[in-house]
Parts: sequence; structure tokens; C-alpha cells
Amino acid sequence: MNNIAQFCKKLKTDITPRPRNPRKPVSCWSEQDRYQDEIVKAYVIIFYTNGCSWVHHSGCTMCGYFNESASGSITADDLKEQYTYAMNNFKGEPVVKIFTSGSFLDAQEIQLDVQSFILDDLKDKTQKISVESRPSFITKTRVDSIKKLVSSTDFEVGIGLETANDRIRSTCINKGFSFQDYQKAVNILKKQGFLTKTYLLIKPPFLTEKQAIQDAITTVKKIHQLTETISFNPMNIQRHTLVEYLWKRNQYRAPWLWSIIDILSQSKKIVQNTRLQCDISGGGKSRGAHNCFHCDTSFLKQITQFSLNQDPSIFQDLTCSCNEIWKDQLELESFSFGSIPDFLRWNQ
Repeated sequence: MNNIAQFCKKLKTDITPRPRNPRKPVSCWSEQDRYQDEIVKAYVIIFYTNGCSWVHHSGCTMCGYFNESASGSITADDLKEQYTYAMNNFKGEPVVKIFTSGSFLDAQEIQLDVQSFILDDLKDKTQKISVESRPSFITKTRVDSIKKLVSSTDFEVGIGLETANDRIRSTCINKGFSFQDYQKAVNILKKQGFLTKTYLLIKPPFLTEKQAIQDAITTVKKIHQLTETISFNPMNIQRHTLVEYLWKRNQYRAPWLWSIIDILSQSKKIVQNTRLQCDISGGGKSRGAHNCFHCDTSFLKQITQFSLNQDPSIFQDLTCSCNEIWKDQLELESFSFGSIPDFLRWNQ
């Protein structure tokens, strides 16, 4: 285990997860999404699970979802009850998105019989089912068995690749798998006609703002023909993570919204049929992607609209005096020691 992995694991030593009812999901709601070139309603379910198996090894430098995971054992019956509870509010949305603290296809987190129970029930109730998984759980055997369950339903698997650069993914993110692992998983999904959503992290730790923009664009160029959807996840500083450790010491700043718009605009020129989206957690706050806190609301609204309509021209009218500060950071940060402190954060 390298030093970054050891440090990530150490940060989790004294954590006591918040107790929850094991028979109720973390949350469920309906939201807008895009499906087959139309804006539709999607039903979202977040399951309360034992957590990501990678966390038990060390975990990623930025991920704090383990804070919401169970400290004890969540049984198969518990998970089925969570699903039943969530479906009481289901209104026939054409898309159902399932999230956990880790991987839906991980049998240690969501037991195989529970996976089958959920997918078998959903296949006749919705048109598209979307889940997430690390590449190691996307095996030919598992994917073949899922195909038999959902043969007439669109099935999408989201993979947190974060970056196409193996060095950044290993050293800065501690992700625990390679680009080759990602490619292998994508090929397995494609052979069964399943869809792939690829998550990219905007601004991993130890990268300057300019490097983060360049890494995102380079990654889009490398993967856009491999995946149907690219979902950008700007850094959201979560508790008990290495990123929070750096942020508290003024050694990390969450990405600028200007950077996100730049990435989305450049990426749209590269991709063809690949859908781009950007989900911003904690946007407009010091722990999330932000500009100067005065213009953030309008920027966040337009980024959300872009995810739905795929039209980068909506960014053209966005203006703010903080644009000059952002440009200065892009040019000056490479000469500084680490990330330039977020001075605006202290003057909210």
C-alpha cells in the first residue's frame, strides 16, 4: 500500500457512521433527465449499504460516501425493504437511476439475489435502468445473467474512470484500477448492447486549475468513442478525505465554475453523439465548485440547462468581474507552491 493509500485509510480510523434505519433508503426523488433526445422524468434511489469495498482497502482521495454507509451488516431483506419503500413513490418515470455508496454490481454490497430482485421488478416498469460499478465487478458472467433479466430494457452502467491518465488516477485519486481495466469493462458491456456512462472528476488534488482543465479535455478526446455519456463531476470537498485535509490547510481550492464551462464548451466541440452532463454537488459553496459567490447561481442554472439541452451557446451571456481573477489563477498557479488559496472563500 502506497503512502497516499495509507493516509486515506488513516483518515477513516475514528469515524462513527450516523445511524439510519436499515430498511429505508438514504433518499429517493424524481428529477429531470435526458433520454432518447427528450427531456423526461427520472426516478432516483440511493440505497443504504455496507459501503464501497474499495473503502475497506483504503478508498479514493476525494470520496466521502463512506460517511453515509452502515457500520453494521445490511442484509438482503433490508435492501429489498429499502427498494419496496422507495417504489411506493414511483410514478412510472421512464428512467430509474440507482446509486449506492459503491457498486451496485458488487455482491458484497448488493447481494446477487437482491440485484436480480430489483432488476426483474424494474424491467417492466421503466424504459431505462441506470446503475454504477467499479470495473472489477463488470464481468462477462454477471453481465450475461443481467442481459437475461432486462433483455427488453435499456441498461446503463456508470463507471468512475475520473481521468484517462493512469498516473493521475493512481497517484492523485488512488482509484485502484487502470485505464485498461476500464476499457475491458466497456467492451463487456458493449457486447451485450448495454450502455456506458463514464464519470470524470474535475480537478483531482495536486493538479493546478489549468492542469485540471487540460486533463479533462485530454480524457474526453480519449474516451468519447467508448461511452454513450460523459458525466463531469466537479470536486465536492467531503468529510474525512485527503482533499478535505488539503482544503483545510489552504492547499486546495474547489474548481471554478469558469473552468467547468470551459471544459463543457471545449468537450462539445470534440464529441459527436456522446452526451455530456455535469452534476455539481455543493455548487456555489466553498466546498463545491464556485466562482466569486455572487455570480454562482446563474452559472449553476446554465450548467444544469446544458446537461439537458446540450447547447453550449447558453454560456455566451455569462459575465462577471471574477473572470479576470480566474484567468490570473490559470497563469500564476503554476509558479506557486501548490494550489493558490481561495481568498474569496474568506470574504463571503
